[in-house]
Amino acid sequence: MTMNTKHLIVIVGPTGSGKSDLAIEIAERYAAPIISTDSRQFYRGIPIGTAQPDHEQLQRVEHHFIASHDLTQEFNCGAYETEALKRLEELYRKHDIVVAVGGSGLYIKALCEGMDSLPEADSSLREALAKRLLDEGLESLCDELRKRDPAYYEEVDRNNPARVLRALEVCITTGLPYSSMRTGEKHQRPFNIIKLGIDMERERLYERINRRVDVMMQMGLEQEARAVYHLRAHNSLQTVGYREMFDYFDGKISRDEAIELIKRNSRRYAKRQMTWFRRDEEIKWVDTANKQVIEEYLDSKICTLK
Repeated sequence: MTMNTKHLIVIVGPTGSGKSDLAIEIAERYAAPIISTDSRQFYRGIPIGTAQPDHEQLQRVEHHFIASHDLTQEFNCGAYETEALKRLEELYRKHDIVVAVGGSGLYIKALCEGMDSLPEADSSLREALAKRLLDEGLESLCDELRKRDPAYYEEVDRNNPARVLRALEVCITTGLPYSSMRTGEKHQRPFNIIKLGIDMERERLYERINRRVDVMMQMGLEQEARAVYHLRAHNSLQTVGYREMFDYFDGKISRDEAIELIKRNSRRYAKRQMTWFRRDEEIKWVDTANKQVIEEYLDSKICTLK
């Protein structure tokens, strides 16, 4: 495999923007498999709340890293980078093009650029922090992170328990600020990377998000959340859709409040995603309604890079 013969088409965008549909269309056009970069679609047992591809979509195109891991497994960016690169090496033996799709910025970074080599925390520390999250809430952990690493505290998504917990793990394990150990150096990949971002007017996107939450509830999100409630301490379930349902089950909020919070928090997550992706100058922003422009752009890039 050489740099100028294999291509990774990376499709990014906010939640609810139609990434999966576009990825399938592109994958079919190039007879390419799809690899997920969505940090929650990796897990089994939560297909509704994570908007995993349905049976029909999975039949149309070969997918990887969909429902591939158990909810109790720890599957962070570093582990994903290792497994995903190995999987790509296998896929490129049969395919010249692979499509990657998802909205998890750090996992996309891990796949395309690599992650800094950071120490792993032992399981006892991870369990202790997870218990503190349940007992004390995220605000308490954010306050400790602020004291240990004020620089990273200012830039981290403080509504994302996984990010806060990971930073605290490193701080406690090493005794050093998490921010001091992040070099940001890019690793060369043995394939060409073409990035597409879905550009959508904010009001339309928010309408799509609100509608999708309603559809998820109709499909059985509540029942799905109840089925995994006993695993709520695991990192895999520290995400929008499940946290709100768990608070409803615990009697902290009403069912209607939980649904409205899922919509609100999903919209906020979409806004944070766009802030992250807009910093990447390699992304070509496209309107999914204009398929011809997208196809012509990809054809030209693939032809130029060969």
